[in-house]
Amino acid sequence: MSRQARVVALLAGVVLLGSVAFASVLHAAGRAGERDRPRPGGPSVAAGAVRLDARGAMVFRNMEWGPHRDELVSVPAADPGAARTAAPVRCLRFHAAAGVGVCLRKVDGALGESYFASIVDSGLRTLRDYPLAGVPSRTRVSPSGHLAAWTVFAGGDSYAGGDFSTRTSIVDVRSGALTASLESYAIVKDGRPYHAADVNLWGVTFADDARFYATLATKGRTYLVRGDLPTRTVTTVRANVECPSLSPDGTRLVFKKRVAGLSADEPWRLYALDLASMRETPLAEGRSVDDQVVWADARTVVYGLAGDFGADLWSVPADGSGAPRRVAGAALNPAYVG
Repeated sequence: MSRQARVVALLAGVVLLGSVAFASVLHAAGRAGERDRPRPGGPSVAAGAVRLDARGAMVFRNMEWGPHRDELVSVPAADPGAARTAAPVRCLRFHAAAGVGVCLRKVDGALGESYFASIVDSGLRTLRDYPLAGVPSRTRVSPSGHLAAWTVFAGGDSYAGGDFSTRTSIVDVRSGALTASLESYAIVKDGRPYHAADVNLWGVTFADDARFYATLATKGRTYLVRGDLPTRTVTTVRANVECPSLSPDGTRLVFKKRVAGLSADEPWRLYALDLASMRETPLAEGRSVDDQVVWADARTVVYGLAGDFGADLWSVPADGSGAPRRVAGAALNPAYVG
């Protein structure tokens, strides 16, 4: 090839690459513009004040496309389909209790994405930020608002398979003292001290400021564990329990259970566990739920399932009766506040 032909070919390549890059920019801009446009038939969302001490309110992550997507919104708990009030606080995972909230959020930087756990007050003002070691997965605040916990994926991104690792942290909101990983706690399994390199702990639900429940995984099996903060121990209670959520009166847990014969990608069903009798009751939800449910009241739990806008909230009675009911579209991670 002559020198002139090589120059022409090089210029043609530069033009082609430039055209591809320009088209990519236009496509990305178009997608961003689409993201900022509300879709017909979606819930009404408008900017306003969101408070975590407002009586009778439900606060959750808004999944509706438009300028308020991923922001925290508030609706009356008695009317979840009502118009939403949005605050300029974006969270990937969220929970709140007693006027204290945890927002697990993403920050885009020059070197890529990073994640933080933000402790916020009743007006959603940030009190403290904690860097996260992975992608946000679960979070909970204790009933008193004194403690908060969160779980991240430190490796892998799904609980369905076995190829993942998690890190779960607990912080004292009052002092800021942080337990960076629950794996530093002593483990008692089947009445004996237990040590294994493959231990994972996730999905904390608080009983009070001293006790909690969570999931422990090891050797391909999962267990419900009872945690004790003063002694820094976790003790196995029952096998095949994941993402427990303690009832308001502390007598029952609703959790996701792996059921034999189901798809490896959708292996779970919701069950309730009576802690006194250890009797399990399957709930009326027949779909696989990969979520840590929230108790709306003493009788009903709420959880997220895939929907048209990313996720919808559904509810079902916690005693095995009734049928699933969609509570709110384009919503995730609810907290009943006030």
